Amino acid sequence: MDKEELKRNRGVSAIRRTQVPGLSSPNGHMTSPSYDSATLGSLFRRSGTSDASQGTLSRDSGTPRSPFGTLRLSPSYPFNANGTMSPGSVHSILFDGAIERTLTNSPLVSVQEAFARLYRPRNLAEKARINAGWLDSSRSLLEQGVCENDIILLRFKFFTFYELTPKYDAVRINQIYEQAKWSLISEEIDCTEEEMMIFAALQLQIQQQSLLPQPDLERSLQTEDEVDAALNDLQVTLEGSTLSDTTDITQTPELRNYMRFFKPKKVTFKSFKRYFFVFKETVLSIYRSAESVDQNPVLKFSIRGCEVTSDVNLSSQKFNIKLFVPSEDGGGMTEMWIRQDTEEQYAHWMAAFRLASKGRTMADSSYESEVRSLQSFLSMQHPVSSPTAANVDLQFDPANYVAPRFLNKVKSVKQLARRILEAQSNVQGLNLMEAKMTFIKAWQSLPEYGLTYFIIKMRGSKKEELLAVTFNRLVRMDLAKGDSLKTWRFQNMKEWNVNWDIKEVVVEFEEDRVAFHCLTADCKVVHEFIGGYIFLSMRSGDRNQTLNEEQFQKLTGGWL
Repeated sequence: MDKEELKRNRGVSAIRRTQVPGLSSPNGHMTSPSYDSATLGSLFRRSGTSDASQGTLSRDSGTPRSPFGTLRLSPSYPFNANGTMSPGSVHSILFDGAIERTLTNSPLVSVQEAFARLYRPRNLAEKARINAGWLDSSRSLLEQGVCENDIILLRFKFFTFYELTPKYDAVRINQIYEQAKWSLISEEIDCTEEEMMIFAALQLQIQQQSLLPQPDLERSLQTEDEVDAALNDLQVTLEGSTLSDTTDITQTPELRNYMRFFKPKKVTFKSFKRYFFVFKETVLSIYRSAESVDQNPVLKFSIRGCEVTSDVNLSSQKFNIKLFVPSEDGGGMTEMWIRQDTEEQYAHWMAAFRLASKGRTMADSSYESEVRSLQSFLSMQHPVSSPTAANVDLQFDPANYVAPRFLNKVKSVKQLARRILEAQSNVQGLNLMEAKMTFIKAWQSLPEYGLTYFIIKMRGSKKEELLAVTFNRLVRMDLAKGDSLKTWRFQNMKEWNVNWDIKEVVVEFEEDRVAFHCLTADCKVVHEFIGGYIFLSMRSGDRNQTLNEEQFQKLTGGWL
């Protein structure tokens, strides 16, 4: 399906999808003559060969049509592959020899060349239409019109990545990085100007590091593992426990700060008022002052189930957290803004709210790492004067590293190059794999990360709305503005099913029943997204867990 077809798309039926090129399976297969593998750093089947077996990916025996079997290259392929999965990895393929080196790094592709093939959505409606392109995971490629020598574009469908270990997952990390990079440059995912500059700086750092020798990951990781194990053994011997003495596990962590609050109305200016905020467990209480905490709060509500997004501008020292709080009557979401005074304050409160929205508290072990991750990303966006940036000789084209809309905001290409080089000063110490991992983590922190859009009509309604499916929830959104109207968490889901005759998806939650028709994709695509994320949420902490392929097909294929 080319760019123009996607723009005209108003839904692709299950029958039509077998005849339309340019669609993808949940493990990332997308077929289209108009896509170039170099554009997204993807694996593909080689065309233009008289030997039909060349470049064919075959699957080991196992559950029929399973997307998680071990992929192996055909025996006639010029390179050998051991075909094994990396530890704890669902998607990775570990290769030997020259083919691995060609897949761990992708060639630089100019924006002009990429945009001739890439679909660039201009609004939320077009972002939704692109998801008509996924193939049916319960049917073979041949059944869906994919023939020998067709190009297979691999793209990750589910935004849940486990154990990205550089030692084992160099190929998978590169694929995720390429998908992340082009989703930003094509504006499939939005970001601020400061964020775009750091993403561009990381791209430049990755491009430069790919030309340099890199440290031996296997040797360095083995040494680190041995040292960490020895230190842990010593700590247990001396202290009898790995817990820090400074940690009081009996005390519930809480945050207390003066911040500014704003609750938008239909017709109003942004007028922030100063209040005293107390956050404990997952409950936020707002008081007029610190002295009135013993009295009834002005406002009190739980963050659990809320939508939490950020609005940060470092150049103007603006740190905002936007909350979309479910209304008590269940009629929608109430928007609230909280403005912090400093980066440190923002990082702690944002980390706490993100965890609370998922039902976790600051006592969770991931809280400190979430705070550090936010602080690290903010610190990278600080402008740094650099001798290299002062004398730009344009050895690179900055237009290849940013989304087009940012080109219109600068006076000259040299000015943009200078800003990218200044941002690169913050990441120059990163090697190739560290820079890719930093890029991926920063991409994952963006508000739009992991949102897969569909245009729907709720049962009994004539209004077109937006539905976003993520790894842990469904979000009903306003199609024009993108505002969240209501959120349903998968943890509160009782069941879901599809009426295949009328193409209606019905999801039963503890507090609500959701029924809708999908207008921009077949209902099977929405069904696969929900089932796939439910399947991934069932994954245990065991790194050597055996994948239940039959369970995956039951959850995504529409059969029991």
